[in-house]
Amino acid sequence: MIELSPRVQELKARLEAFMEEHVYPNEARFYRESDEHGPWGVQPVIEELKPLAKSHGLWNLFLPRSDHGAGLTNLEYAPLCEVMGRSHLAPEVFNCSAPDTGNMEVLASYGTPEQKQQWLLPLLAGEIRSSFAMTEPRVASSDATNIESLICREGDEYVINGRKWYTTGATDPRCQIIIFMGKTDPDNADRHRQQSMVLVPKATPGVNVIRSIPVFGFYGVPDRASEVEFDNVRVPVSNILLGEGRGFEIAQGRLGPGRVPHCMRLIGLA
Repeated sequence: MIELSPRVQELKARLEAFMEEHVYPNEARFYRESDEHGPWGVQPVIEELKPLAKSHGLWNLFLPRSDHGAGLTNLEYAPLCEVMGRSHLAPEVFNCSAPDTGNMEVLASYGTPEQKQQWLLPLLAGEIRSSFAMTEPRVASSDATNIESLICREGDEYVINGRKWYTTGATDPRCQIIIFMGKTDPDNADRHRQQSMVLVPKATPGVNVIRSIPVFGFYGVPDRASEVEFDNVRVPVSNILLGEGRGFEIAQGRLGPGRVPHCMRLIGLA
């Protein structure tokens, strides 16, 4: 048995009280609004509850090292994830939902000051949402070295081409930024240095969100899995994260710790 610190016990009790008072009573409304607005819309109940969660100090609990987060370790955060996982609408209410949490961790760990100012701060405030584009339909993307999308440098720009799916969050109208993983050096003998990650504003010409992908017959609840085409998308070279050839490294830094919260949420749901 893992003993919870007094601070985590206190946060857990406050979370459970908030869930009882504000989250569980709104579940029926959440599912009704999900049906009414679909995967391309926003459930109004989410936007109503987010300021309430923020005012209760239950906001950005996931972020370990930041002035904007709770400063918890992954181990301390895990039991809070279990509580939030008990309801499909809860993680987003507390600004602790995928893919934003992983994307914010990437920006916090690897972003430049300019990238953090432009994208991280609005995400931390819950003002915008984001997307993560790694998985592809034509290759076994469970091994990220297989991805085929290309990021080619032309002068001061990168030209991006590829087709992605299970791109979480792309149908969300609040989504403004996509973290895209592709190959800048496909011929590199080191398979783990071929990939890079770049920031792609969703409004960039050539970004085409094709469809919402159903998962076991359900659309848009909770992660809005999407298929997205990138057709000669151009972004400034300054949009690179960490540097060329560092994409696989970033993916491991993002997805490794991120699997623990996913598991804990599912335990809570069970």
